[in-house]
Amino acid sequence: MITGHQGLSTRDLQLLEVENIQLYKGKIEIPGTKKSNAREIELKPFQLMEFMEYINEVRPKILREASKATEQLLLPIGRSFKLHNTVHKLAKKLKEINNSFTDIKQIRTSVITHRLKQYNLRKAQYLAGHKYISSTEKYLQDDLESLHETINTYHPLQ
Repeated sequence: MITGHQGLSTRDLQLLEVENIQLYKGKIEIPGTKKSNAREIELKPFQLMEFMEYINEVRPKILREASKATEQLLLPIGRSFKLHNTVHKLAKKLKEINNSFTDIKQIRTSVITHRLKQYNLRKAQYLAGHKYISSTEKYLQDDLESLHETINTYHPLQ
C-alpha cells in the first residue's frame, strides 16, 4: 500500500494513526522519531482509494475480529500482535514470488535512490525523513555502485 511507494520503514508504519491520513488533502503525515524527522507526503490517487477502503471497511473488520480498540492505522493480522511480524510474513511471501527481493529495507533503498534521481538532495532527505544529510548521501553511493555493476556487465570491451 504505502511501503513500496513512499519508502516508509516498519517503524514509520507502526507509528501511523488514523488521524495521520488526510484523505481530503491527499496527504499522509509521518510522525518523527528520535532517528527521523516528521514529514508530510502526498498520496497518489490510487493510494487515496486504497486508504479509504482500508479505513472504512477492512480496518473495522480486523478490529472487530481482534476485539481491540486502537488508533494505530495499520494492524497486525493473524495471531501476531506486532506489525513487524506481519511485515516479515509479507516479505517472506514476496521473496517466494520474486527471487531478487531480499528484504523490506531493499524497497526503502530503492525508493530513496529513485527520489535522488528525481529531486535534489534536500528534498530527498525531507521525503526520507532523515535528520542528517549524510544519511541521504549514503544512498548516492549505493546508486554509484549499482551503476558500476551495470557498466561492468554490459560494457562492450568486457
